[in-house]
Amino acid sequence: MAAGLALAAFLLPALPAGDALAEPKPTIAEAKKKLEKLNDQADKIVEKYNQAGEKWKKARARYRTLNGALEKQNAKVAGLRRELVTMAVSSYQVGTVTGWEGLVTQADPGALLSGMAAVDQMSALRAQSLTAFEEATETLRTDRDKAKAALAEADGYRDELAKEKAKADKMVKAQVKLLRELGAYRAGNPDSPGITYTGPASGSAREALEFAFAQVGKPYQYGGTGPGGWDCSGLVQAAWRAGGVSLPRTTWEQWSWGAGRRVSLDDLQPGDLIFSEGLGHVSLFAGGGQIVHAPQTGDVVKVVDLSSYGRRLVGAVRP
Repeated sequence: MAAGLALAAFLLPALPAGDALAEPKPTIAEAKKKLEKLNDQADKIVEKYNQAGEKWKKARARYRTLNGALEKQNAKVAGLRRELVTMAVSSYQVGTVTGWEGLVTQADPGALLSGMAAVDQMSALRAQSLTAFEEATETLRTDRDKAKAALAEADGYRDELAKEKAKADKMVKAQVKLLRELGAYRAGNPDSPGITYTGPASGSAREALEFAFAQVGKPYQYGGTGPGGWDCSGLVQAAWRAGGVSLPRTTWEQWSWGAGRRVSLDDLQPGDLIFSEGLGHVSLFAGGGQIVHAPQTGDVVKVVDLSSYGRRLVGAVRP
């Protein structure tokens, strides 16, 4: 009873005093319309969350790469420093060069270079070593700055990710609440064996669809990349990975990736990616007028007729 009253209050405007007894009950159609709008909003927020996560992963990977290069450069500079000192010591007796002890212990590479350059009768080999030392030191400094910038960028994306996740969490709670009030919430089975694909696809498209059909019955999970739960773009990415094609993670990235692979919605083939709701959702065309997709929170991976899909189609991409 409490759930029904909450749903009524959520869906219907307040009535003037005296009309309370005539207040109509919310219809299934009204509830579904509200849920459809909520699902569309959630699609976009979830994909923003996914996109923020991908940006952070890339920024973090860039930092790790630069940090590795920085460590190598450190080793190179240290080696060159030892080489220079060894050359100098082997050519000059200690004490013949004024201030040599202070020179070799100089912490500032620039000061060390200046001091070494002042040593008279320097051989071409020493000059080459000094040049290499200088270049390595400059590269070291540049890479260090890049590494710091990449790390700051990664941290910024991590903050962005946290904000988008908070939005997604809030939207998911609203979806779950409404679905439970309607008695339409489907938890799904993370261990679902799925179903067998028997459609007309062949080659890599068939492999992709066989994978997707094997996920049928598993729960939709925002940010999900399997194996126990999926969101729409995570399912499509994994399915085509099984078919030997590497797709980006999010719907927007997948759409951009397919810029040169767009196909007409009137010329769909099994395995094609179908984008809808302002690129907030993606599904796989299975042939025979059907699609397989991970719909939204409170639902499961399933196969439905494209004609009854009910979402605004944007376009299609053929991997």
